[in-house]
Order: sequence, then C-alpha cells, then structure tokens
Amino acid sequence: MSVMIEIRHLRYFIAVAEELNFSRAAERLNIAQPPLSQQIQALEAELRLQLFERHRRPLRLTSAGNVFLKEARLVLTTLEKAVISARQASLGEIGSLIVAVNSTIANSVLPEILRTFRDRYPQVRLILREVMSSQQSQQLHNSQIDVGFDCLLSNGDTGLSSLEILQEPIVIALPENHPLAKQPEISLKALVDEPFVLPSPDVVLSYGQIIELYQEEVGLPPKVVQEATWLITVLSLVAGGVGVTLLPANAQNLQRTGVVYRPIQGKNLTRPIAAVWRSDDMSVILQNFLQVIKDVVPDVSPEQ
Repeated sequence: MSVMIEIRHLRYFIAVAEELNFSRAAERLNIAQPPLSQQIQALEAELRLQLFERHRRPLRLTSAGNVFLKEARLVLTTLEKAVISARQASLGEIGSLIVAVNSTIANSVLPEILRTFRDRYPQVRLILREVMSSQQSQQLHNSQIDVGFDCLLSNGDTGLSSLEILQEPIVIALPENHPLAKQPEISLKALVDEPFVLPSPDVVLSYGQIIELYQEEVGLPPKVVQEATWLITVLSLVAGGVGVTLLPANAQNLQRTGVVYRPIQGKNLTRPIAAVWRSDDMSVILQNFLQVIKDVVPDVSPEQ
C-alpha cells in the first residue's frame, strides 16, 4: 500500500499527541483548530487507521496511535539529522580527505598543518598515506589520494594544481668522525672526492634538481656509491661511514646518532615543497585544507 504523508502531517500529529488537546496543539502550532482537526482526519484517512479515541475525555491515543507517535518522532529526528549533516557537508565539516605524505613534509610543517586542521574540523577524517614523491602524481590522477606534498609540478603535468609552501634549505650530512665535520660550514667543492649516498632521482624526483645544482657548483656530478630511498636508510648509511649526503634541512629533526649536519658554505641551495591536487577537485574539504596550509605557513606562494 502506497501512503502519501507530508512532513507537516507528522508535526501536526505529534503536537496533538503530546498535548492531547486540539486547542492547545493548534495554539502551539500557531494555526486555527478547525484546519488542524481536518489535517489529522486526512492523515487517519490516508493511513486507514484511527489514531485518537475522540469519544474519551481527555483525548487519548489508540494503540495504533501510540506506535505511530514513536515512529513519527524517529522520522523527524532522522530528517533533522539529515539536514544538519547536509549543511555540515556543504561547509566541509564532515567527510574525509586522503593526504599523501613523505618524510620531507612529515619532518617539516605537516604536524602543525594537521593539528590546526583537526582543531577546526574535528569531524573530518584525515587519511594519511605514505607515498613516494615519484608516485604521487599518478595516484592523484587515479583519485587514490586527494592531496600530496611534493616538489613543484613540471610543465607537462596537466590536470594538477600546486601551491608552493616553502623553499627548504639543503644541508650536508656526514659521519660525526669525518674530518670535515670540524668545520662550521662546508663548501660543495670540498665534497668533490667524497662518496655520496643519495636517493635515485627516478624515485625522489626533487633530487634531480639537487644533483644539478651540485654539478653546476662543482663542475662534476656527485660520486654516488649507494642509493637509498628512505631518509632513515640514508642516515643509517651515513652514520656507518658509507658516504656523505645532501638532505633537506628538516632531516636535522631526526637527530640520528653518528651523523652531523653542516650548512653549505657560500651557496644557498634550496628546493621547493608544494601541496598538489587535482585541478578539477571542487571538494570543500580540500579547499579548507589548503586554507589551513596558507594560515599555518607564512608567505605561501600563489596557486599554479
């Protein structure tokens, strides 16, 4: 049986059921009593049920009326929740966002970004995934992640937008017992004969730029004796005396035993870190996340 009932019918019925008096219910609803009585009668006709015992004084609900009252309240409560949830969703206050992270951003400004976002939007679920920089572009295109942190986009990477967060200095990491560790600053040319431990530029894309900058200064590429992808592995190899390396300054937060860090003498090497997302992603949650980045990190560059 198909029943056509409007929300106002439920509100009218609940008012009468709670007041057990048509006059008081009409006053509560700010309508006249005759139209209210007619609406209740129409509801009963639609349901083919008697909801009130009208011959009793005071007015009473029938057994069917008591059951219908309980269910009607549930319907209105569910509707109110649906309206609230829809409004929250439209403001980006509920839902989820998949964020790709790597060691560079994790050791830098990510903690403050996450803390601020969760303070502002406690009901949004942030799903963090560790993704190497070389994989983030493809995972964005495949909608496996919503936003990533990487170096700036290349000109050929269409369909993605980026927001430069900061220019991070590059420092030299070397074994604590290395002769050069006694110097407060080290020139890149002093490393010309040193063995290097570096990530592959094919895996950590930003290292292609770092190697180019080194070669421009020294005139030769670094002598890479060992490649390693993860920062903790690179530092372990440096601590073990395998070689020296060039790392983002945030690596100093790890305080790896056996490794010391020195600034580069006479050369301000930096690399950009950017938030990257799909250009056609109109998610309010994403926009809120980007706004938090702008609020947390001073002097954020315009979007590209």
